[in-house]
Amino acid sequence: MASTPRSHRSLDGLVLSPVADQAPGQVGTRTRFTYHEEDGRIWAEYAGGDVVRGHLVGTRAGDRLDFRYVQLKHDGSTSSGHCVSTVVELPDGRVRLEESWAWESQEGSGTSVVEQLPS
Repeated sequence: MASTPRSHRSLDGLVLSPVADQAPGQVGTRTRFTYHEEDGRIWAEYAGGDVVRGHLVGTRAGDRLDFRYVQLKHDGSTSSGHCVSTVVELPDGRVRLEESWAWESQEGSGTSVVEQLPS
């Protein structure tokens, strides 16, 4: 019996937030990411906590996101990096992104989880 390809839930218009704070001066639970998606391209704006303004841009293949990000903090510093995320659908229908990231403008790397905020 042939299986039907799974449709992937669009991220377009979703607002997500980290489930835990990262290191001081980085994104945290007060940061909000607003995602957009079209034809395998993804982008988002984010702000909150120590981040005045941030942007990410990249691609989506199935449930894998690959993007670069850049952000401006309240102290006037900027930073940028690369992230690969896996899109997971939660039992309640919300979306979770399980992320592996690395700074390119400074030292540091890690993992994080962001989840869609309840409506």
